[in-house]
Amino acid sequence: MSVQALHKQTPVSVDTARRDAAHFINGAFTQGSTAKSWENRSPLDNSVIGRVPEGGQAEIDAAVRAARAALDGPWGRMTVAERTDLLAAVADEINARAAEFLAAECLDTGKPYGLASHIDIPRGAANFKMFADTVKGVSTETFTMPTPDGNGALNYGLRRPKGVIAVISPWNLPLLLMTWKVGPALACGNTVVVKPSEETPLTATLLGEVMNKVGVPKGVYNVVHGFGPNSAGEFLTQHPLVNGITFTGETRTGEAIMRQAALGIRQVSFELGGKNPALVFADCDLDKAVEGTLRSAFANCGQVCLGTERVYVERPVFDAFVARMKAGAEALTLGRPEDACTNLGPLISQEHRSKVLSYYQLAMDEGATLITGGGVPDMPGALAQGAWVQPTIWTGLKDDARVVNEEIFGPCCHIRPFDTEEEAVRLANSTPYGLAAAVWTENLSRAHRVAAKMEVGICWVNSWFLRDLRTAFGGAKQSGIGREGGLHSLEFYTELSNVCIKL
Repeated sequence: MSVQALHKQTPVSVDTARRDAAHFINGAFTQGSTAKSWENRSPLDNSVIGRVPEGGQAEIDAAVRAARAALDGPWGRMTVAERTDLLAAVADEINARAAEFLAAECLDTGKPYGLASHIDIPRGAANFKMFADTVKGVSTETFTMPTPDGNGALNYGLRRPKGVIAVISPWNLPLLLMTWKVGPALACGNTVVVKPSEETPLTATLLGEVMNKVGVPKGVYNVVHGFGPNSAGEFLTQHPLVNGITFTGETRTGEAIMRQAALGIRQVSFELGGKNPALVFADCDLDKAVEGTLRSAFANCGQVCLGTERVYVERPVFDAFVARMKAGAEALTLGRPEDACTNLGPLISQEHRSKVLSYYQLAMDEGATLITGGGVPDMPGALAQGAWVQPTIWTGLKDDARVVNEEIFGPCCHIRPFDTEEEAVRLANSTPYGLAAAVWTENLSRAHRVAAKMEVGICWVNSWFLRDLRTAFGGAKQSGIGREGGLHSLEFYTELSNVCIKL
């Protein structure tokens, strides 16, 4: 795949009209009772997209109680087949309204249509269908056991819904990562209260229309907008009727949520921060390694939890690799999402841009050699007011530099040479995070050997972001708790009980 086709582009005509968001509680849209709201601003040009209501304790309580009531209502009485048929209908309706979801997602994020139309929206729909299919065939264990009287006993497992699930979802892949949680939660028979990121409220709101359209009972899917501390997020995680909390976001926020979850001993499922490495060995296919690392470093403007910020390259190919990464980064086209030439959008917000730019400056203060980028691009017209930064590559930093160790979440990477396999493995694992890694080598034995030593939840070999949704997904160390995907999601979204029958 060429650099220019970093995200496959398809011309799309969608409605980009300004719009307000709303809470979705018990099957109805509402602005709530707090009278508080905020401006939702476009990362493209800082223009106002619309207003978003801030939910308070009353909105959270209403949503959680609606979700609890739905468990005892028609939703709780549905068979697996009836429930999964509804979720398949949700997937079909998202696909039927793909242009609306695309417009909403790109208004919130500024990402290219080519990326969102081929990943965000289809995957958002597929999450409902895949988990619906998964629960149809799930089985539990059965054991017979001897007893003193010789008649024996039969043990068998039962899975039941956990209850009301609090879903706190991020802004980088808003629909996809929200439905990655809502899909299995509903497939297992739970109900949900979603608190989307304050940066990206639109697709979570729009999904409420889909739920009503296909006949999902009231209270099964709820959305309350707001912030974290002393707002909807904190009120949701504190609510005593919430049975489980699932969150994707930064590690510090995860720690705060975990403290709230301790009240009542609620279970948590977390996908948190990362500082993901790529290991490029001299025996790799250099074309594949360069193209793959360009994607992993710069896709979605670097705002991907699985993205690569640390690149370790075996010394014989180091100079060639750096030169080709520089050329690839400089070939990226920044622009409006509807432009077919665009393959790099803005960062999510002015606040996040300030954070990323502070790391750009820090890299130079720490002694980095700037290979390309490092600043703010010249954008035409109104786009000059947007949250744009240049794709950036450094070399030359020490291993203990903050830029090498702290998650930046922008379109940047540091490239460092290594001399031995053992050194590469040590460098890759020298972080408190453990979300993902990529290994580039044509040596099959080395691929197996190195992948097994990566202290991460997922390790790609000669690929990146290749996801089978049935497989386990999650982070090690400070990158998360638990696993999502396929049957692994059931460990969080269901309670497993054992029934013992004396024969």
